[in-house]
Amino acid sequence: MTGFARVSGEADWGSWAWEAKSVNGRSMDVRVNVPSGFEALDRVMKQAASRHFSRGNLQVGLRIEIAGGRDTLSVNSDALSAVVRAYENISPRAVSDGDALAVLMTIKGVVETGSASTRDIAGEPSIAEMLEKAGEAVLAELVSARQSEGDAMAALMFGHLDAMETTVAEATELAAEQPKLIKARLEKQLAELEADKVVDADRMAAEIALSAAKADVREELDRLTAHIETGRTLLNGGGAIGRKLDFLAQEFNREANTLCSKSASLDLTNAGLALKGLVDQFKEQAANVE
Repeated sequence: MTGFARVSGEADWGSWAWEAKSVNGRSMDVRVNVPSGFEALDRVMKQAASRHFSRGNLQVGLRIEIAGGRDTLSVNSDALSAVVRAYENISPRAVSDGDALAVLMTIKGVVETGSASTRDIAGEPSIAEMLEKAGEAVLAELVSARQSEGDAMAALMFGHLDAMETTVAEATELAAEQPKLIKARLEKQLAELEADKVVDADRMAAEIALSAAKADVREELDRLTAHIETGRTLLNGGGAIGRKLDFLAQEFNREANTLCSKSASLDLTNAGLALKGLVDQFKEQAANVE
């Protein structure tokens, strides 16, 4: 699910702001961006995010502005030496090649931006603790933002389930006419072939019964009804239900396909197609649920 949250504050040394946003994703992916010197917060925030969320692509960033500070650019010599050695081991070109060196300089950790005082305050335990708590707060706000979207999404999905229930009820009524339609179709085919006079009544009855059994969709309709109730139970129960809803959508689609393949009338086929359209809408929303 999508969401955005921001928590900010000021201190005697300057100001800070945490921002967190999430977009839909089938798995969990957390990216944290913090100023130089606060690398320990990267691990802390990823661990905190895993406690709050189980699905989605999250981006969390910390911005710090030092009062009266001046932006600086510095090179981490140890990091640069390490990437140069790695480059020389795999490339015949010399690092003195300007293009190669320019690429190496873009590797994260080689060039550090910020200010001298940013790294100074990173060593203050009280500041690090305060920013860690603020990071927890921004994640909590993101949870609330995603919950608000989830409530709206749940209303949509309940609506899809209600529409499915109505369509299944219509299909149930149409399915009751299947044996009669099959009998009429067989009789018409025999009459067109002028074989109605050579096929005895018992053989005709057996063929009708066999065809009706193959076209019986009561099990599919019963399973669709059960799946609808399962969907409502999952939505009412809350929690991390995205994967379960994904699987449920697949089951809906399987039964709808079978309903269409067994249909003996255009009306029942249309009901099956309408059901498939509702299942697609349900599946689309399920992909956004945590």
